Amino acid sequence: MKTNPQKLISTNPAKNYEVIGEVSISTEEEIKDIVRKAQKAKLSWKETPVEKRIEYFETLLKIYEKHKDEVAELQSKEMGKPIRESKMDTEFDLAIIASNIKLAKEILQPKVLDETDTQRNVLYPEPHGVVAVIVPWNYPSSNFFISCVQLILAGNTVVFKHSEECPLTGKLLEDIVKKAGFPKGVFNEVYGNGRVGDMLTDQEIDSIHFTGSTKVGRYLYEKAGKKFIHAVLEMGGSSPGIIFKEANLDLVCGHACTERFTNCGQVCCALKRLIVHEDIFDEVVERMKILLEGMKIGDPLDETTNIGPLVAKRQLDLLIDQVEDAKKKGAKVVIGGEVYKKLKGAYYKPTILTNLTEDMRVLTEETFGPVLPILSFKTEDEAVELSNKTIYGLSAYVYGENIDQLKRVASKIDAGQVSINNTSYFSENSPFGGYKLSGIGRNSGKVGFYEATQKKVVSEPV
Repeated sequence: MKTNPQKLISTNPAKNYEVIGEVSISTEEEIKDIVRKAQKAKLSWKETPVEKRIEYFETLLKIYEKHKDEVAELQSKEMGKPIRESKMDTEFDLAIIASNIKLAKEILQPKVLDETDTQRNVLYPEPHGVVAVIVPWNYPSSNFFISCVQLILAGNTVVFKHSEECPLTGKLLEDIVKKAGFPKGVFNEVYGNGRVGDMLTDQEIDSIHFTGSTKVGRYLYEKAGKKFIHAVLEMGGSSPGIIFKEANLDLVCGHACTERFTNCGQVCCALKRLIVHEDIFDEVVERMKILLEGMKIGDPLDETTNIGPLVAKRQLDLLIDQVEDAKKKGAKVVIGGEVYKKLKGAYYKPTILTNLTEDMRVLTEETFGPVLPILSFKTEDEAVELSNKTIYGLSAYVYGENIDQLKRVASKIDAGQVSINNTSYFSENSPFGGYKLSGIGRNSGKVGFYEATQKKVVSEPV
């Protein structure tokens, strides 16, 4: 990404960082004015009936359907995601809007908690007010909808900041939302890097919703604490995947490969450490190597591409440093382990590392790229110990044939969600978030709506 003091310059990581557009960086005065407008709108939006709020999103659903391919192509150009995956993302976006419309009709209604002949206690879900929403670049459209739809449906006004790596996608999404006709001040967007996010969260806001790195999330949590306001933080991850020796490797290795290398490995809940029973370790390593050899590295706009570039040169440089650290400390490179030089851009070869030690950065840090460390274990207890030997606790994966064992192990792993034999933890009613330094609070599902609201109990006569 190239910048000047006034503009965010968006570049294409698949085409040697060629410039594809620019967006004006929000000034401090503009940010203050936008937050004031959100504050001014919050009372009228809170008093807008849920049914009316839903109507705006039903309109947005129809509009987004018409623009989904445009969004998919732009985000593939801007951050390097293979176009097949981008198109899946925009279909997921439509599902997010539709499912939350359905949930809002249920969750955002008053509920009688207790009732006698003379009185009843009624729970009223009410919005927090003005919410500052900050999201990363790895799922440009989906991060937007996951973060904003529930908040606005619940009666909050939102000031949204997308990553500086995909400002054009952020601008396109803003334009699409405006077409749905939301009242002035309900949805607002600012543009810039971390400094703009800092200025935004310095304003008179009522809640912070953040998705991104643990470092920034901890900083924002401190700011929220000083303001004594609500915060939901979905942060980094180093998700383990345990393969027990009875597992069906014909299925499991393909699943593990998908979980690690989708979006060039730039997924917060991706499988980032594979922990394999020693009896099948060599076979799993060889199978995974063969799968990586069959992957096509290429232009993200090519429908046959499996691995596109990383989002930016800075991300490529970080990944290089992490892998080089492992090499110097004795890691074995089974495949990959270097920049892919046939294409000009932020390309890195899909990589498998073995012979690992716990002081290597690929294990102690989050690796956001196509790199998979593979470790071995002897006993179930050792597998659990290795899984939990991390500051993170976002997601985990367990594979095998003994379902009782897999459920037992899942209960012992410190993670916000666990997939058994590749079952999906993403669904209409399921919350998403992490343990430990992977975050606090939850997005999505019914619990996501609980996070988006305050709870008022009114005791009233019958």
